[in-house]
Amino acid sequence: MMLTPGKLWGLRRMADASGLFKMTAVDQRPPIKNPIAQHLGTDTAPWEEVAKFKSLLVETLQDASSAMLLDPHYAIPMAIDIYAPAKGLIVTLEDSVFQDTPGGRISAEIDDWSVEKIKRMGGDAVKVLTWYRPDASAEVLARQKDFSKRVGEACARYDIPYLFELLVYPLPGDANETKEYVEMAAKRSDHVLASVEEFAHPDYGVDVFKLESPVAAPAADGSATVQALFDEMGRLAGRPWVMLSAGADKAAFRQILAHAYRAGASGYLAGRAIWLDAFHHYPDWAAIHRELEDGSLPYMNDLNALTDMSARAWFDHPVFDGGAAFRPRSAQFRHDYPGF
Repeated sequence: MMLTPGKLWGLRRMADASGLFKMTAVDQRPPIKNPIAQHLGTDTAPWEEVAKFKSLLVETLQDASSAMLLDPHYAIPMAIDIYAPAKGLIVTLEDSVFQDTPGGRISAEIDDWSVEKIKRMGGDAVKVLTWYRPDASAEVLARQKDFSKRVGEACARYDIPYLFELLVYPLPGDANETKEYVEMAAKRSDHVLASVEEFAHPDYGVDVFKLESPVAAPAADGSATVQALFDEMGRLAGRPWVMLSAGADKAAFRQILAHAYRAGASGYLAGRAIWLDAFHHYPDWAAIHRELEDGSLPYMNDLNALTDMSARAWFDHPVFDGGAAFRPRSAQFRHDYPGF
């Protein structure tokens, strides 16, 4: 992989000085909106309540993060003015409302947002979640692939990193079917691995993978069998990758990270494992703030220490050939960036 200047700069902005990703996700929408609406007994959550919680997350957790993932609906309009400019800014592009069909889920961009707009507003990377099941219908598979590829092409055009998230999900008729943003309890490791293998193809233009555990969180037990699955996932990714938490509890996600780091992961991009305990105190804002300070931050410090000790710097990934990818050929650089 050869990195263009914009992608190189964005990756550096997302990581700490050692090249490790310690990133906090604040872009969740249904996992925050739905509990608030349920508590208040309303059809939809008030914008102000959702945005207030996201603003509190940004204010409290940004110092422990190398970058944060914000959404255009709530986090950016409410918290961009308090977000530290020294931190990397990742912006989510996919709409949280997916199209549910008998053959599977279909993703789409947020209305009136694009890769160009994220680049123009100063984003350092674009994040997209693609729901994917290798055994979904042919039509759904084609649309999910086209959607993902279209975003990758735009990221190449506007020279900004493409951070790609994959999640398997239950199809109609699967056991424990749910439309919630929770880990699929009966997910199959071969589905996770086949999904990574598909989107590692260079046509999609993925720069960093955001991946789920190949086994359900309680099964990440430190065994050699589970480790072999993480090792294969890292091999298939073929580029820097980080772990998502998918709502796993603190202890389970730490164990998942231990597996991932042994397999060559470069960090994490997690949300609920970090802040869900605090969110359970809603609507007691004082209690939420205390739990973020006394529970979430110590947990992040522990994850960051584990990351410092065990993760692989993104620029040390073999795909970059010892850093040669960071030195653009002068003729190509002049061609792509006339006037420099």
